[in-house]
This record gives sequence, C-alpha cells and structure tokens, in this order.
Amino acid sequence: MARLDFARARRPSVARMEYRFLGRTGLRVSELCLGTMSFGSWTDEPTARRMLDLFVERGGNFIDTADVYGAGASEEIIGRWLRGRRRDDLVIATKAYGDTGPGPNDGGASRKHLLAAVEESLRRLGTDYIDLYQIHVFDDATPLEETLSTLDGLVRAGKVRYVGASNFAGWQVQKALDLARQHGWEPFCALQPLYNLLDREAEWDLLPICRAEGLGVLAWSPLRGGWLSGRYRRGATGPEPGSRVDTDPEAKGWPEAWQTYATERTWRIIDALLEVAEQSGRSPAQVALRWVMHAPPGVIPIVGARTVEQLTDNLGAADQPLADEHLARLTAVSDRPLPYPFGLLQRFQRRR
Repeated sequence: MARLDFARARRPSVARMEYRFLGRTGLRVSELCLGTMSFGSWTDEPTARRMLDLFVERGGNFIDTADVYGAGASEEIIGRWLRGRRRDDLVIATKAYGDTGPGPNDGGASRKHLLAAVEESLRRLGTDYIDLYQIHVFDDATPLEETLSTLDGLVRAGKVRYVGASNFAGWQVQKALDLARQHGWEPFCALQPLYNLLDREAEWDLLPICRAEGLGVLAWSPLRGGWLSGRYRRGATGPEPGSRVDTDPEAKGWPEAWQTYATERTWRIIDALLEVAEQSGRSPAQVALRWVMHAPPGVIPIVGARTVEQLTDNLGAADQPLADEHLARLTAVSDRPLPYPFGLLQRFQRRR
C-alpha cells in the first residue's frame, strides 16, 4: 500500500510553520490552522486582525471559518482583513449547513441552501473563490447525491477549489467518497472531526478511513475548550466563570461542560500533560497540540484562541516534535478500551 504521509518543506526562519499537502491534493497548508469561531463574538475585530497578522507572520496560511460563526461576522472580519493582501497566499476554508435565516430553506445541505450560502460567504469574505468548502454537519434530510452534485458544480464553476466535511460518521464519509467516485464528482479531500487527548473516538473509524482514502484531517477543539490548556488541574472544584466549561450543555450546546469532563480519567490525563510540559519546557497547550499533530495521517489542529496571548502560546506547538517517551506516555494515559466491534476486529487484525 502506498504511503499517505504528508510531504513537508521547512521554511527558513526559526519557529515558522512547516507546510503539508492537504490529503492527496496538491494544496499546501500550514501545519496549524487558525480557527476563527470566536471572531465577532468573544473576540472583537481589532484583536482578530492582530491575531490574523500574527498567524501569517509565523508562516500560517490556513484559516478556517463558517457562515454561522458570529452570525456571519467572522467571515466579514476575515474579508475586511483580506483587502490589500495577496489572496493566493492564503487558504481560506469555510463551512455551510447551519441556519442563517428564519426561512425553511435557510439551513441544511440542500442544493437550494448551498447555492445561496456559498454566494453569501463569497460576499462576506470579499473573494471570488473559497479554497475549501465544507459541509458543517451531515444532513440526514437531504439525499447525499444532491449535496455532492451541488458541491461538484461549485468546483466546476470556479467558486470553490476543494470540498470537505465536518462532523460526519464513518459510514457517511465512506458513502460520500464512494458516490463521488461512482459519478465522477469532486470528492471530499478533508474531514474535520473532534479530536484531542480527551476525545479519541475518531481513531476508531474516522482516522482509518482518512488514511485509507487519503483525506486530510483537521482536528477541531484540540484543547477541548480549555481543558487541556493548563487552566484546569486536579483539585479544582469548579470551572472558571464565563468559560465554555462553565456553560450548561443542555442550554448552550457546549459539550465541554464541567459535569461532562470532571472525571478521574480527565485528571489522570491532565496530570501527565502537566508533567510532560514541565519536563519539555513547553506550555500544556503546546504539548496537547503537538500530540494531535503527531497523529497519523498528519492531523492539523485548528487553533481556536480568543486572544493574541493565547494564540502566541499555541503557535509554539509548531516549534519542535515531542520526544518519543513523552508522546508514548500521553498516548498510553489517554487510551481507553475499544468498544465493539473495534476491539474484536483489532484482535483478529492481520498486518502486512
């Protein structure tokens, strides 16, 4: 089987990011992606512009947003920042699915909604094309053929360069790839799943599919809403007021809530993370991000900092790899028994 490792080319400046090919495409993206969900909500525009400037100064070229972030404000801020810059130096990714209006067709992955959504994203971003256009969530109400043929048309029209998905189950990703292959449509080149030291379920099905099919992987919430940033430690009695960990998952929809993650397994992982950080002379966030970057097939973390200070620290993850013993310790402490059928299949796996 051909190797699916990403080729890399180091920039000459110290502490600048390396580049990877996104999946099997010829598109080269920085090894960290700047997530902009906070832009226009928790992060004001002047701060967002400083963060964008810093990211590019450090060699970053990969920026991820969505039409629902800040009710469109995130795309608008990026669009204003893009003015006067060389557009082709940057890889802009956005997503469509969520409700963007009160109408019955203002959400989902139907042809009607996607054709309207892409025009609105292009307008807000102030650009003629989107580098990576992603379906934000699998739409079980729309035939997958309708969604995929629409995305293919957007690529053929030159409005979109590549297409991808986020928050799909394994069978949904594989079905989409098989349908695209069958009909000659543009296939997904990347998947955006939840993946971090606390949430490794993507390893059961999603990452193996991406390895087999040559998809790039963009990990969202690699620090799990601050749990892996060093902010929370064993002995803590509650979350920081106003943080995402402080929210009620039933009311806000944030699954990082305290009652979900304040478990013995979490504290064991954080204990190990803090020790590795101290031994390696790095921050806990840098170590957690670097662990994600080591995961095959060359996972790219989406760094969703809210402040310039947080982003400055996060970008330090690109500095150097983790030592083998540190990587092994974090992998071991965060491991958990595989559920059926994955555990059974692993027992009977025949390796070449």
